[in-house]
Amino acid sequence: MYRFPTVILSRHLHRRKLSSTTSQPLELPLSHPIYTIWGSNTAVGKTLVSAGIAASSLLSSPSPIKFHYLKPLQTGFPSDSDSRFIFNKLRHLHNRNPYNSRISISLSNRVLNVPPAAWTNQVKEINGFVGEDGSDSSELICKTLYAWEEAVSPHLAAEREGFVVEDSAVLGTLQRCFRDVVESGVGKERSEVLCIVETAGGVASPGPSGSLQCDLYRPFRIPAILVGDGRLGGISGTISAYESLTLRGYDVVAIVFEDHGLLNEGPLLSYVRNKVPVLVLPPVPKDPSNDLMEWFEGSFNVFNNLKEIMLSAYFERIQKLHEMPTKARDIIWWPFTQHKLVPDGRVTVIDSRCGENFAVFKKTEVIAPLFDGCASWWTQGPDAILQAELAREMGYTAARFGHVMFPENVHEPALDSAELLLQGVGKGWASRVYFSDNGSTAIEIALKMAFRKFSVEHGLIPDCHEDATNERSTELMVLALQRSYHGDTLGAMEAQAPSAYTGFLQQPWYTGRGLFLNPPSVSMYNNKWNISIPEEFQQENQKLESITFVSRDEIFHRRRDNSKLAPVYSSYISKVLSGFRGSSRIAALIMEPVIQGSGGMHMVDPLFQRILVNECRSRKIPVIFDEVFTGFWRLGVETAVDLIHCVPDIACYGKLMTGGIIPLAATLATDAIFDSFIGDSKLKALLHGHSYSAHAMGCMAAVKSIQWFKDPLSNPNITSEERLLRELWDDKMVRKISSHSAVQRIVVLGTLFALELKAEGDNAGYGSLYARPLLQKLREDGVYMRPLGNVIYLLCGPCTSPEVCNQLLVKLYERLEEFDVCKK
Repeated sequence: MYRFPTVILSRHLHRRKLSSTTSQPLELPLSHPIYTIWGSNTAVGKTLVSAGIAASSLLSSPSPIKFHYLKPLQTGFPSDSDSRFIFNKLRHLHNRNPYNSRISISLSNRVLNVPPAAWTNQVKEINGFVGEDGSDSSELICKTLYAWEEAVSPHLAAEREGFVVEDSAVLGTLQRCFRDVVESGVGKERSEVLCIVETAGGVASPGPSGSLQCDLYRPFRIPAILVGDGRLGGISGTISAYESLTLRGYDVVAIVFEDHGLLNEGPLLSYVRNKVPVLVLPPVPKDPSNDLMEWFEGSFNVFNNLKEIMLSAYFERIQKLHEMPTKARDIIWWPFTQHKLVPDGRVTVIDSRCGENFAVFKKTEVIAPLFDGCASWWTQGPDAILQAELAREMGYTAARFGHVMFPENVHEPALDSAELLLQGVGKGWASRVYFSDNGSTAIEIALKMAFRKFSVEHGLIPDCHEDATNERSTELMVLALQRSYHGDTLGAMEAQAPSAYTGFLQQPWYTGRGLFLNPPSVSMYNNKWNISIPEEFQQENQKLESITFVSRDEIFHRRRDNSKLAPVYSSYISKVLSGFRGSSRIAALIMEPVIQGSGGMHMVDPLFQRILVNECRSRKIPVIFDEVFTGFWRLGVETAVDLIHCVPDIACYGKLMTGGIIPLAATLATDAIFDSFIGDSKLKALLHGHSYSAHAMGCMAAVKSIQWFKDPLSNPNITSEERLLRELWDDKMVRKISSHSAVQRIVVLGTLFALELKAEGDNAGYGSLYARPLLQKLREDGVYMRPLGNVIYLLCGPCTSPEVCNQLLVKLYERLEEFDVCKK
């Protein structure tokens, strides 16, 4: 067994047990260039390229620089060690030093973690260095993070040697090495420190946990150098590796490979359309006795060119990240934003997304994770694994279909997604799926459907072949709820109650074509669930007492149908509907089941909504559920139908239906609704549509997301019989926050946790800026949230772990304490 020629035992203890989570957020420092070396396969020369970049950096630089070489995963250790190879080659090249005889460098090599068996065999952590005392002061710093003895794939070696390392542990150790990179660069120019992270095997080779390395390192999204294959068949392998990286969002800044005389660079340049430089290295001598010194010297110009490409790409990235906020403020018009209230320095630069985290550029020159606490306007649900799955599925679908028009046509993604919708959210009541492009449009389609059904049912449409007149003898109205919100298109706005979204400043055409009821709401305050009943419900000779519940589950129980409150609700609704007179007719009920989102995250009493549906159905008024927000596990169930225990005639879905990765919406309807559009004339059909109706990429994303969220094998939060999510928010923390002096009320259900801050006057309502200081502090804690006035909320995904949710609540509570003190 090979031993290092010069060894010093490390003072650091071997980590026999590794945590499955990292204590600090994974940040990628940008103070100096960091690159990952990927291989299109094994044995394509990744380590030679790493050594060449190191030689170009260290042996030709006019000023001293720091070069960090990191090998996170090494098998075949210690007989094979890439970091030792770099260490030895640079030492020998330094001794020859044909570039600058005055250059003096020090080199160090460390091995940080090896299996327990190797530890007992005295293959311990080893430091080797040449030059000045101390490894971290060296110009070349080589580190192997984890090593296994058997020369096989890391996942197999880890299993056989009993040294399985979680992805989070690898990333955490790499994070600590990056901090060393930053510390070594204090006082140096950007280009005077360079870090290379060399992967093991090919792009899709497994890591020690079994995760593919292209997925394992994705949270950092480090810019990539791809070492291609110049051999026969290497064009295919290199392109496949390139696509695997780009499909996961990596930036490949250069492709480099050894010349085997097959001119592979031509097809590769053609494939990447000259957007990525392709560099060719001289043939590597096959004589095992050759120490490669002449080869490195002959390759120096190529490596120097590669280094310059890397530095140029790095500086270009830094410049863009710094310029983006100013450019955005100058040319972009943000939605729901008063630009005058966006101060300098408050524009968040999102470099990428990985699962539930934004990767944002911070002033401290790091790319840092920021938990997307509002699920990007309620659309997002995928973890990092599903995100990669969706990217692959959508890439395949785009390549297969592009876009195809939909009338009288069908394609597999549309049919599959329609079947899943009817078997899932529409199970037991829906029979038809109408695709559109967004939730607001889905609502307008639903209104058209409902009005037609009502008109046919009540004899408002003559049974003829032509719609001969545009005259309206009857004005059709909706029955809806105050605080409702159904979208921003003009028709959808007409179906929602007056609010900040519908005022003259926003929609001068708004008339509010509806009768808007003030619904009873439910919330938690001071450890108790309470029903708030509007004054309109109070009976003349009987004052309703405050109603409280010990648990939230009691609120949804069907036995409440026999409670004293049920006839009060029924009487009030019946009285309102019976008293509606005039030329207008209530032709549809539209409501957000259980949770009203944009209206302030209010939970409507499910008993009231159930009775409201029943009262409308008895009057043959079609019922529309707006589940654009509430559908697909947002409320802990696949559909809110399971919470209010009644079904609609029409329901609208969007947002989380595709995992939020691409817009798509669906309006589901019963056979009776569909039949009201059947006739001999085309003019009786539903004359509505979109260029991108049922677009294949959206439908494929819906198929994948719907299946993923409800499958216990992919979503650990799914409980027995695939009907419920387990509780995500820690009950003790929820109750603790509900008792906080700054909190007015709390709503917690499924993936949603919302609270209203106690506020009065201008500090209350949608236009309030009261919560901004609190949310800014939470962003400093790594949690991104947007307020609804003095209402703030956290929204996770169906796959988010309860541990993550609890961490969010802890951070929120700590900032609430500070916020309360400041306000006092």
